[in-house]
Amino acid sequence: MSKRESFNSRWGFILACIGSAVGMGNIWMFPTRVSLYGGGAFLIPYFIFVILIGFTGVISEMSFGRATRSGPIDAFGIACESRGHRKAGEALGWIPVLGALAMAIGYTVVMGWILKYTIGTFTGAVLAPADIDGFAGAFGSMASSFGNNFWQTAALVICMIILMFGVGSGIEKANKIMMPVFFVLFIILGIYVAFQPGAVDGYHYIFRVDPKALSDPVTWIFALGQAFFSLSVAGNGTLIYGSYLPDTEDVPASAARVAFFDTIAAMLAALVIIPAMATTGAQLDQGGPGLLFIYLPHLIKAMPGGRIIAIIFFAAVFLAGMSSLMNLYEAPIATVQEKTGLGRKASCLVIAAIGIVISLLIQGIVSDWMDVLSIYICPLGAGLAGIMFFWVLGKRYVDKQVNTGREKPFTGLFFPICKYIYIPICFLVLILGIALGGIG
Repeated sequence: MSKRESFNSRWGFILACIGSAVGMGNIWMFPTRVSLYGGGAFLIPYFIFVILIGFTGVISEMSFGRATRSGPIDAFGIACESRGHRKAGEALGWIPVLGALAMAIGYTVVMGWILKYTIGTFTGAVLAPADIDGFAGAFGSMASSFGNNFWQTAALVICMIILMFGVGSGIEKANKIMMPVFFVLFIILGIYVAFQPGAVDGYHYIFRVDPKALSDPVTWIFALGQAFFSLSVAGNGTLIYGSYLPDTEDVPASAARVAFFDTIAAMLAALVIIPAMATTGAQLDQGGPGLLFIYLPHLIKAMPGGRIIAIIFFAAVFLAGMSSLMNLYEAPIATVQEKTGLGRKASCLVIAAIGIVISLLIQGIVSDWMDVLSIYICPLGAGLAGIMFFWVLGKRYVDKQVNTGREKPFTGLFFPICKYIYIPICFLVLILGIALGGIG
């Protein structure tokens, strides 16, 4: 590319990064884990890990991207070139790029579900089933091989249209609208749920601290997994967004804001979903698609003004999901631009063609598809990016890049903590994910 695109404003970049981090993990997994692992007993280690990973992984990937002004392939190549092995670095850089593309393809299937349900809240179709078996049947027929072709294609088309406008006019402008609207909608839901009978039991459930759960290593393992995947450190999306940053940007400050608002989004989801479940006396022990497409619609139907609540809820979920989908597709699109010289629109069309064909074919196996990626590829990509930045490029390079744009030097603890704690954590997440069948 003759001239690299860039974000137009600091908050445009921050909102785009928040959008990449806020996704289905915040909405269909975080509340479940808070519920399963002792409420506040889960929140304590979760907050600790959010601070640790935000302080290390998010800052490092943003800084690495900005320093190299490129996606993962060239960034890894530049790092290894300093040791005379550029080709090896470029080869390793394909891991996070292809991981981002594969994750985006799987996420496209999920976004097709969300778009269908969002439209269905307006038509009344989503709340039409008579009982829980009806809701399960409706979701099952959609989440099957070639069960949702139209809406899945429509979701991808919407995403690609935004991406065709580029970084400043597409990603940034879209997130400036989508993220504030998402937060407002969830705040409205939170206020509504707060006034429902029995909601107070949900709040007690969230903020209780179960000593037994707090001392259980499993609680800490899943809190680590939740924080790691929620902050989107994988050596691709955050790195590529960082490559569009000017040297005037204070990266550590931006990373702190991203971690803060991502955590707020997760807490909002918990403060809506757990008290809502408490109003019916139901225990929240089912996460993932079943929570979002079966149990919550069944619950919302029984609430006063259920149709309006369903519209607000699924509209908010759609905005969160679309912002994440754009981030996932951006790394492979930028790679096509960098490696082929194609323009932005043509690169989007290439990736869209790959995305639509494969996503249609994997509709019936998308859960297994996403599990493999989250267990193996994401932590591996994050670990490799960390190795390139801290072990290959070294302390002097890292200190210069992290402090670029800052008025005061960032803490000297950053480098050793990242090198000797964060990078091992990435591979610990990989090992624990393999051993436990996924922790994200």
